[in-house]
Amino acid sequence: MKLQTNSLTTKIKEARNRLDAHVREIVQWHFNPEAGCDFWLNYAKDLDFDPRKEISGYDDLKILGHFQDKWLRGGPVRKWVPKAFAQEPVYVFETGGSTGVPKSRINITDFQTDYEMFGENLSDEAFPKGSDWLMLGPTGPRRLRLAIEHLAQYRGGICFFVDLDPRWVNKLIKRGAHQELELYKEHVVGQALNVLRSHDNIHCLFTTPKLLEALCEKINLKKAGITGIFCGGTEMDAQFHRFAREELVPGVEFVPTYGNTLMGLAVNKPFDPIDNYAIIYYPPHPRAVFELVNPKNPDEAVDYGETGRVMLTTLTKEFFMPRFLERDEGERAEPIDPFPWDGVANLRLFTEFHEFVVVGVY
Repeated sequence: MKLQTNSLTTKIKEARNRLDAHVREIVQWHFNPEAGCDFWLNYAKDLDFDPRKEISGYDDLKILGHFQDKWLRGGPVRKWVPKAFAQEPVYVFETGGSTGVPKSRINITDFQTDYEMFGENLSDEAFPKGSDWLMLGPTGPRRLRLAIEHLAQYRGGICFFVDLDPRWVNKLIKRGAHQELELYKEHVVGQALNVLRSHDNIHCLFTTPKLLEALCEKINLKKAGITGIFCGGTEMDAQFHRFAREELVPGVEFVPTYGNTLMGLAVNKPFDPIDNYAIIYYPPHPRAVFELVNPKNPDEAVDYGETGRVMLTTLTKEFFMPRFLERDEGERAEPIDPFPWDGVANLRLFTEFHEFVVVGVY
């Protein structure tokens, strides 16, 4: 046991050293007049220090303060395109808009990289290479549409889609239009059933918890040939995790994930009954970092096992977002051998947002 502990301690230190080195590289890039984007170059003009000289590691990002979500609400979106990528094709993806005007984030290849990294953690047995996928979830301006397709293609498959507009779902919920909501759900699920019944090489499925439950009311996914389900949604808790594994899709590999437009994809700790179905997510370090912080003092991290608000830092050459206070909370999770950095357990909507945030299809 001591050897394992020493080994994990070493891995934690190595991961931290990689993170600090990565932070230095990303800061040098985004504040370089020849490489960075207009937003950060203009931001630096109002500072009384040079971030490239003062930031030598992750902890030093504090001197930049907290990234504000209002900076991503509205245009011009080109202020976020790094000069080094000025000639590259640019995608723009939006968040769900659950906390106001949707935030926009530019992408060039980040979404592909994020999903390739995530794909390396998928079982080839449950998500066979060469198998086709069905994506039953939010489409439109979200990156999920292209990202799931890229994941399927990266693993040698083809991806089939069902159109879904979660913003319309949220409007139906807000005005109590339960009959319309049920009709829309039936319309979406019906399309998914048609796809599954028409294409027998579909063995992999992406969907949200609520849509998975609705789909399973109509079809036995294991008998339909589904061997692996990749499921995303903030409102996925231990109770649903147990329900999914034991009742909805027994015998099918069930892989929860936490992802969003601003971060990429977090990986769930490999299933272990000892965790009592708790869902524990680890970010794609060093491209993204979670800190669980005191909501009343976000400069203060909470202890392991304690509840805190998620503070997200995204560190790629396409997008630099230091210390952004997310709409989520959970318990700070300790590093583990596959992921020797902090994670978050029991992720859920931040308590203060419960009154005005609608989670819709999630």
